[in-house]
Amino acid sequence: MENPAFEKSKDDPPLYEETSFSGNGYGNGEHRTIRPSVVSAFGHDTLDRVPSIDFYRNAGSVSGQRAIRPSLQELHEVFQKSVDLDLPDTVDDSDGQGSDGLQNDDIEAIAPPEDSGGMVKFGWIKGVLVRCMLNIWGVMLFIRLSWVFGQAGVGLGIIIILLSCVVTTLTCISMSAICTNGVVRGGGAYYLISRSLGPEFGGSIGLIFAFANAVAVAMYVVGFSETVVDLLKVNNAIMVDEVNDIRIVGCITVVLLLGIVGAGMEWEAKAQIVLLVILLVAIANVFVGTAIPATEDKKSKGFFNYQASIMAENFTPDFRDGETFFSVFAIFFPAATGILAGANISGDLRDPQEAIPIGTLLAIFITGITYLGIALCVSATVVRDATGNVNNTITYGANCNFSSACDFGYDFSPCETTKCKYGLMNNFQVMTMVSGFGPLITAGTFSATISSALASLVSAPKVFQALCKDNIYKALIFFAKGHGKNNEPIRGYVLTFIIAVAFILIAELNVIAPIISNFFLASYALINFSCFHASYAKSPGWRPAYKYYNMWLSLFGAVLCCAVMFVINWWAALLTYAIEIFLYVYVTVKKPDVNWGSSTQAVTFVNAVNNTLTLSGVDDHVKNFRPQCIVLTGGPKTRPALLDLSHAFTKNYGLCITCEVFVGPRLEWQQEISNSMEQNQEWLNGQKRKAFYAAVASSNFREGTASLLQAAGLGRLRPNTLMLGFKRDWKTTHIADIQAYVGVLHDAFDFEYGMVMLRLNQGLDISHILAAEEEMERMLLEQQALEIEENGFQEGGKGFFKRARKPSKKVLASRVSLEVPHTSDVAKMNQRLMEASSQFKKKQGKGTIDVWWLFDDGGLTLLLPYILTTRKKWRDCKLRIFVAGQPDRIEQDKEEMQSLLKKFRIKCSDITIITDLHMRPTAENWRLFEDMIEPFRLHEGSKDMAQAEALRKEHPWKITDAELDHFDDKTSLQVRLNELLQESSRAAKLIIVSMPIARKGSVSDHLYMAWLEALTKNLPPTLLVRGNHKSVLTFYS
Repeated sequence: MENPAFEKSKDDPPLYEETSFSGNGYGNGEHRTIRPSVVSAFGHDTLDRVPSIDFYRNAGSVSGQRAIRPSLQELHEVFQKSVDLDLPDTVDDSDGQGSDGLQNDDIEAIAPPEDSGGMVKFGWIKGVLVRCMLNIWGVMLFIRLSWVFGQAGVGLGIIIILLSCVVTTLTCISMSAICTNGVVRGGGAYYLISRSLGPEFGGSIGLIFAFANAVAVAMYVVGFSETVVDLLKVNNAIMVDEVNDIRIVGCITVVLLLGIVGAGMEWEAKAQIVLLVILLVAIANVFVGTAIPATEDKKSKGFFNYQASIMAENFTPDFRDGETFFSVFAIFFPAATGILAGANISGDLRDPQEAIPIGTLLAIFITGITYLGIALCVSATVVRDATGNVNNTITYGANCNFSSACDFGYDFSPCETTKCKYGLMNNFQVMTMVSGFGPLITAGTFSATISSALASLVSAPKVFQALCKDNIYKALIFFAKGHGKNNEPIRGYVLTFIIAVAFILIAELNVIAPIISNFFLASYALINFSCFHASYAKSPGWRPAYKYYNMWLSLFGAVLCCAVMFVINWWAALLTYAIEIFLYVYVTVKKPDVNWGSSTQAVTFVNAVNNTLTLSGVDDHVKNFRPQCIVLTGGPKTRPALLDLSHAFTKNYGLCITCEVFVGPRLEWQQEISNSMEQNQEWLNGQKRKAFYAAVASSNFREGTASLLQAAGLGRLRPNTLMLGFKRDWKTTHIADIQAYVGVLHDAFDFEYGMVMLRLNQGLDISHILAAEEEMERMLLEQQALEIEENGFQEGGKGFFKRARKPSKKVLASRVSLEVPHTSDVAKMNQRLMEASSQFKKKQGKGTIDVWWLFDDGGLTLLLPYILTTRKKWRDCKLRIFVAGQPDRIEQDKEEMQSLLKKFRIKCSDITIITDLHMRPTAENWRLFEDMIEPFRLHEGSKDMAQAEALRKEHPWKITDAELDHFDDKTSLQVRLNELLQESSRAAKLIIVSMPIARKGSVSDHLYMAWLEALTKNLPPTLLVRGNHKSVLTFYS
């Protein structure tokens, strides 16, 4: 039948003889094209078709007529009519268009037993509120707050404080939700992020957060030292010079702080209380000072008590020296950080779930009100510019409109042309001037810096210790050890001390400061993102007791933190991201052996389900076909060659399910299956095999496999190819085993699976060797335990501390081969079997993959070897294609195959047309085949009818003479094909051959196994492949 829309050209496919089928189910008179070479190439009539481009055309193709290959059912189903095999018109030509076995890996889920005697645990006031307030109240409160409001004005200044509080409050709300979603252990921000987002995020942020706290110690101590050195300078008591004096004072201060911390958390907490009292007195001193009537000296410096005109004048911004809103915000924002000071000692809190939310939120509220209160008081009492000269009063009759100070008799107009030293814009010591007693402000500055340094000195080792305990960075495990009743990280304290001293001696903290601020902000961003991510995943395990949060507010908080990072310093933000990404990739590559039930896992599951559902709504397309293998390995360890080859087909891009059938009552195997599921999946992951493990229990092997074939997979994510090993012991095993094995092949064809069968001459199953290794290892360990016990008694117990060396797999394998009482021949066979089983793990050298594509099965026979050549281990192997043909059309057949491969974009090194498949095999080989099947023959032809009938009833599984005669041509083909394989493919790295199909009810199981045996014996590794006769290749874009 021609396509009327197709115009003949020289590129047309060759004309084929058309054969009409009657009674084939095609009522529209559709015809099937038959190549003449099909009959003559194989020596007998067959419905199987040799590969042809016409089978791969679209139904509406205008470049050629689409041919319809025989379906798998046509080739495999039982004959509906009692006719000879070579009559194709008898075939229906329809074109089928949470278990108890799981362990809980979250070691943090259950609180470790605690010895309450002697341990110091803090409540929410002493442990969180006090620490957070001391950390938030920094030198900014007394030194730069007046300058911020001088530049930005009261209006924008309030916005700056409120915006900072918004960032910290959103972060605190997110943190509250996270820390109330389960038991919180030590580690603060690191613990919260790692348990929410997983070790990749937690490990990266934990390291830089601990480092940031360590460097922050140096920053706060340097701030303290600068104040001390200023006092020394005023009193002419400089020791060396200003820079070196800062270093000396700083190092002495850090040593003292280390002594306080080393004495224990209780002493550190007492020191914090003392510092808080000093700080509160200093703050109260500012409020009291603003109410004390101003002296003439203070008036000359711009302080006039509370005046509405001063407040009105200071309300609008007056940015100078290139400052902007964002630059002023960047200077102020670090003063609002410190909200994690309480969370960082979460391991020392009595009830972290209650203490962290209450203490941190209250601290943000109190400190925010304090910042606003002091800023408003100062802005309502001090003008922006003042000379400090008591003589700058307004003379009689003079015109003064420079500032609101004119209303109070002072003319500071010289500041318009000359930079003055006093006022909000010029004097960083405004708080000291305004206060009731100046030295208290200095004491408050000391308290603010020392308390912040003390909090950071405690936080850094605590976070670092928690990180090291999780063993994410294996080189840092040394710092995981704690000491004393509170498990104090003494080693972490020493490391933090060294880092702090190093940065104090460097004394270039102006460059480091923005990086540290960005490190803290990155932590805030991830805390917000953790809350959003956990909420987005909608995991049933996300049930925070703190309900006043919103996932979108958390996301907004994360974005806001990232934006603030760039506002503070863009290059520091980029550097922070670069470091975090590097550490994230490092932890991802190292794959730490932890499982914390993170939201990342939950989202991965949700995405997998959604993607699978989406995939289910999309029809399969030939361009997206990939082999999805269900592999009958038994235990994955027992047939490594089969697993390695199937993994090469699927790798990271396809589905691979290794399956095991436990034969027997389900209840007897239930525990074994439960244990094997986890163990074997863990083994697969450890071997880096991207595969799943599935197991079933059934009364027999065939039923169990049928269950797997029907139930494996999900939606479109279902296997389409069955892969199994050749049954080498078919000649000696029980008849029921052969029937079950061949029955599995029939079932696979019934379920329209592609079929891949691997044969190695040495065999595939190494379970007996593995069992011997395990027994040998057990015996060796018992022997070592006895030796240790004996040595322990002889040497006074020292032997108990000797480390028993675990024997290597190589040593065990050699001992199994040599020491187990086997014959030398068995030992050699085991050695050859182990070598053959591991051959696909190695890189294959230069060689060929020989593809004997005899029947068009949809293209699976060609696709699989092509996939192999794309893998690194098989990259040096070239494809050689062998197809059947006639002697008088070798070149034509070769050109057709070259054209087809070119359209498929599959390269091959050679194409060979086999023209003598129809010839009879040699007499020797045929005699060997007859000898092989002799034990399984019925020989009913030499008996009378009654005896023959009795034999059939007694041995229904045996091969009858009629069956042999009927399938003589097909039997001859398998033996002949083996001869050709021996001649042409003896040196191939891998042989792939089209698999013969046995019709159900026509070909006995033993005859079929004899075919497979005859076809594949004495060859290199051989794959028998048969697709499901649906196209898996296309040349359309």
